[in-house]
Amino acid sequence: MLSLTIVVLVAVAAGFIVWANDKRHAKYGAGLPAGVAVGVAALSWIILMAAGFGYLPGTTWLPWVLPMVLGTAAAIGAVLYLGRTRAARDTHRLTAILRR
Repeated sequence: MLSLTIVVLVAVAAGFIVWANDKRHAKYGAGLPAGVAVGVAALSWIILMAAGFGYLPGTTWLPWVLPMVLGTAAAIGAVLYLGRTRAARDTHRLTAILRR
């Protein structure tokens, strides 16, 4: 259970770092990338532990490292997608309001 705690803490930290480094981070909340990272990391940790990778010699690193990497990648993907789409939608709505 300690490994899940460490994986979640690293995923939260990675999510906040991803949020802080995004230039359009005002378009969405600070907890969104961290939440996405934690969700993906915890789910992948559970899947890997249920598959038995946590206690096999030579594969004990998989439930530690892989969920952290997947969580960080998911946070980056969410930020890239939401940053672009929210900025475009906000610009479109502002243009529509100003034309009235």
